[in-house]
Parts: sequence; C-alpha cells; structure tokens
Amino acid sequence: MKAQDIMTKEVICVDMDKRLPEIKQIIETNAFHHLPVVDEDRKIVGIISDRDLLRQISPFIDHASEQPRDVDTLNRAAHQVMTRQPVTIKAETSMSEIISWFQRVDISCLPVTDEEGHVIGIISWRDLILHATFN
Repeated sequence: MKAQDIMTKEVICVDMDKRLPEIKQIIETNAFHHLPVVDEDRKIVGIISDRDLLRQISPFIDHASEQPRDVDTLNRAAHQVMTRQPVTIKAETSMSEIISWFQRVDISCLPVTDEEGHVIGIISWRDLILHATFN
C-alpha cells in the first residue's frame, strides 16, 4: 500500500494572505484538522492546524472581556501562523515510510505533493488508523 491508496484527494488549500477568520471558517465547516498553505504558483509553503488556530486566536473573542488586542489576533494572515516547510511525501511513498515519518517527527499529517510541489492529497494519522489491518 502506498500514499496514493489512502490519501484524501480533494484537498482545500489557502493562499498565504488568507486571514484567520476565513481559515477558521474553512476548518470548522469542513471538519478539517489541517489546511495546506500555497503560494501564487499553488506550491505548498506551509500548513496550518486547528491547534495553530487555538494558539493564535484570543480566547476572549466574542466575550464581555474582549479587548482591542484580542480582535487584533484575527488580523493575522496564514503566512504569519503557518508551519513553514512542512514534511511532504510523494504519491508513491510506502506505508512503512509514512509510518516512520509519524514516529520520528511531531506531525499529525503529511501533505502529498507532485514533482513540482503542488498538493495532490493529504494523509493524517486518522487515515492510517482507518486503513490499518491487524493480523
């Protein structure tokens, strides 16, 4: 089994200047945990997780104690909060190598790219569990 066999193929990506409220909406609407960030040539340059949003957006938004500095957290762009140079794999990457990446590096998804660096899929640790076979 290879990456192409288990990856999610319909991946929504955002550009580097997309603002956090829009990113949050995309993640929540689609029940995503990861969102690839691409440049003007649609090549991957980063990744934003739902945890990144939790760290970046003030928890006081829409509460009585909200301050102007809390609202300012919403003005950040994807390029300001993304993890740069994410680990990526190719469609032909073997399951053993995919599992190895998850074990060695503190990541919870692996974007799958073509030879030019365009996102063609994504694999999360949940995908591994869904496709696991136990003997």
